[in-house]
Amino acid sequence: MKRVAILGSTGSIGSQALDVIGAHPERFSVGALAARNNVALLAKQANRFRPSSLSIGSPELVSTLRAALDYEPRFIECGVDGLRATVEGDAQCVLAATDGMVAFDAVLHAIDRGLAIALANKELAVAAGELLFAHARSSGSAILPVDSEHSAVFQCLIGERVADVDRVVLTASGGPFWEWPGLRMAQATPEQALAHPTWAMGAKNTLDSATMMNKGLEVIEASRLFELRPDQIEIVVHRQSVAHAFVIFRDGSVKAQLAAPDMRVPIGYALSYPDRLPGHDAQQTRDALGLGATSAQLTFEPVDETRFPAIALCYRALRAGGTYPAVLSASNEEAGRAFLHGKVKFTDISALVKRALDDHEGGPATLASIRAADSWARTATREAVAKASPVA
Repeated sequence: MKRVAILGSTGSIGSQALDVIGAHPERFSVGALAARNNVALLAKQANRFRPSSLSIGSPELVSTLRAALDYEPRFIECGVDGLRATVEGDAQCVLAATDGMVAFDAVLHAIDRGLAIALANKELAVAAGELLFAHARSSGSAILPVDSEHSAVFQCLIGERVADVDRVVLTASGGPFWEWPGLRMAQATPEQALAHPTWAMGAKNTLDSATMMNKGLEVIEASRLFELRPDQIEIVVHRQSVAHAFVIFRDGSVKAQLAAPDMRVPIGYALSYPDRLPGHDAQQTRDALGLGATSAQLTFEPVDETRFPAIALCYRALRAGGTYPAVLSASNEEAGRAFLHGKVKFTDISALVKRALDDHEGGPATLASIRAADSWARTATREAVAKASPVA
């Protein structure tokens, strides 16, 4: 029985993780749940799984949450301290499924305790990957990827030597705007950007898919996870979202991982590793591959970086290293939020991130410098948004 703490339990990944846990009560239990402000859903989850520890985003929500519970948890905390408190208990595995850097301290503390980390937060790996993985090597903590692409690479590398890897190929769905011309993309609305053709994700990750920033962030994450150089990682667009990654070895051999586009597959693998969970997913994948009554075609296309400049920005930040990835991640989060609130155009998102990278004076990645770079980038991007021309 593995006891799991979920940071970001009311989001898309957190909710799907609880689906996996609920389907396998003989294997998993929930030790702690943490959410930002969705009190109703957090209370519903807590009443079902009855964790001993809960965390909510602000103190004003604690009494509301407590009133909605039908049991008495050991404690209810709030904010950043609450996130850290949830990994202090008896959990053996922490699923990091929050957005942004809010769970940085909690995840770093869990790593230093030697807990296994199921990592679903790109921003943590991007902004603070150098620190997180250095701490994991010191403590013996296992960091297991939850993103479908990184889970695919992880599975392909089992039993292999990273020294034998020539190249890793990450696949991208292309998002809702893959076939849109650049001029039309400038007029895209938040509703259109959030209409992902394949995956069910939260707003932030869905928007990042539309800009393809998510794929660039995944390049940085793959570099951190698997100790790869930037030139060893490439991206292709694969609209069917069935093949999640390829690993090309130096002898010309290729391994790939394919599965139906269902996040519960990589979530379940990260939680149960090294085991695989039984379920109905094998038939879903057969259908997606056209092995059943239907037929299917798998296609791969090069990325058009002129329409999706976020890709080049991510490679730039990875090569620069130090605090540049933290600036990239924080500026993108602020610019994306401004777009969703109607303050800037869709095509302004990457332009704002580029401006932050241009203006940043980088330095080595330390706890203090990462926090400072994150704060600086958010302030700089908000100020740039305030000066931007109003969206018509």
